[in-house]
Amino acid sequence: MDDAVKAFINEKGVSEQTRAFLNRSKAHFIANAWHSSEESIEVIEPCTGGILATVPCGDSATVDHAVREANKAFSGGEWSETTPAQRARVLTRMADLVEDKLQTLAEIESLDAGKAIAGCKEVDIGGSIDLLRYMAGWATKIDGATRSVSVPGDNFAFTLKEPVGVVGAIVPWNWPFNMAIWKLAAPLAVGCSVVLKPAQLTPLSMLYFAELCLEAGLPPGALNIVLGRGSVVGEALVNHPDINKVSFTGSTPVGIGVGQAAIGNLNPVTLELGGKSPMVVFADADIQRVVDATQQSVFFNTGQVCSAGSRVYIQREIYEQTVGAIAARASSMAVGHVLDENTEMGPAISAGQKASVLDYIAIGKEEGARVVCGGEDPGGEGFFVQPTLLADCHNGMRVVQEEIFGPVLVAIPFDTEEEGVRLANDNIYGLAASVFTQDVSRAHRLIRQLEAGTVWVNTHDMIDANTPFGGVKQSGFGKDLGPEQLDHYLKTKAVWMAL
Repeated sequence: MDDAVKAFINEKGVSEQTRAFLNRSKAHFIANAWHSSEESIEVIEPCTGGILATVPCGDSATVDHAVREANKAFSGGEWSETTPAQRARVLTRMADLVEDKLQTLAEIESLDAGKAIAGCKEVDIGGSIDLLRYMAGWATKIDGATRSVSVPGDNFAFTLKEPVGVVGAIVPWNWPFNMAIWKLAAPLAVGCSVVLKPAQLTPLSMLYFAELCLEAGLPPGALNIVLGRGSVVGEALVNHPDINKVSFTGSTPVGIGVGQAAIGNLNPVTLELGGKSPMVVFADADIQRVVDATQQSVFFNTGQVCSAGSRVYIQREIYEQTVGAIAARASSMAVGHVLDENTEMGPAISAGQKASVLDYIAIGKEEGARVVCGGEDPGGEGFFVQPTLLADCHNGMRVVQEEIFGPVLVAIPFDTEEEGVRLANDNIYGLAASVFTQDVSRAHRLIRQLEAGTVWVNTHDMIDANTPFGGVKQSGFGKDLGPEQLDHYLKTKAVWMAL
């Protein structure tokens, strides 16, 4: 940790547990033991641009080791012998420990990923606790079915639901802890073992979680964490012949490569990819709800949210009024120190991401967008970006069609319901969408017409452990969360018995 980061942490202070963790040496977590690598990489703190920690950088040999231990755990190891009730208890203990260490985890995650700590506690860590407990409950409820067959003779048939095996999971940098729990809770609940790769930029919270897994009594090899670059560790993981299922969240271009590699091994794959989610606002909408929705999506987590409502289509009668209300709220947001409980938005994750967002804003200006608020480089240390609203856009603009992945909202007017639907669907992505109207019939029409994996009405970016999440079109396929996620980690075996 360099002096700039030390000073930054001391300004607001962190718990002694957080300080102790940051000062400890970091290692891969394989078969409940810590393993080093010859090469290391630096973890950068986004508020200052300083070095927060140094972690090992794995290679294909590290992945081989982790996959081998995961296979041992799944086939003949202690994990393979656990009963559903025992798995449920392990996941429940994990949830209890995460809840007990919520402040420490939130501090680690906020420093590592540039997250405003208040939202991090409630959404990132709090949501993960809920998911661990939800999936713990499913561990004892995995059932097959009896079948009444019609072939000649006296026969009986039934199905068994069995875990697919070793899961290779790759986590994005925008939700390091929460998305990791999305990827490990369901497979562990049904009896799979997991090799998980955190993002290179944000590996720290999962290393702290690994310590909690030891305390929870997770058997060796059930969960393994390999650090390193996506181009090396990620590629080795998705191409490994002994991986039985791949789960990836990240960009669409990388996801296409991951999907091709998984299919090459005839492995099932879940892909949660990019998004450019539309919010369709009608003249009868509650404008305050629209403003609130922008705060919990495109301006939450610095806009680094795949499902963020980053395109807002507003019926012309209330267009200027709504644009003004959104801009007023965005301009008043508290942007700053991530450990301050009053901070609403932290920095972008990296210098490269900040530069990319600013480049898109410049493109929007060149394309003719009107900058209503933000739009400038705030300067200073760290990777901060202003909440920005670009108005008077149209669907031919790059800022409307492409995922910016920053706190940039584009506003487009429309006249008729048919036009609003057409514009909203005019995009390669289909992760999510929202409708704002008091007309229940209209809401139901749009729910059916919008091309998206999730549709919200009079809100945006609401997520719950019991409700599936996943996209269509270039936003990927498969579902996380809900009972639907379990199907991706189970295989069905048909059994026939002649009586």
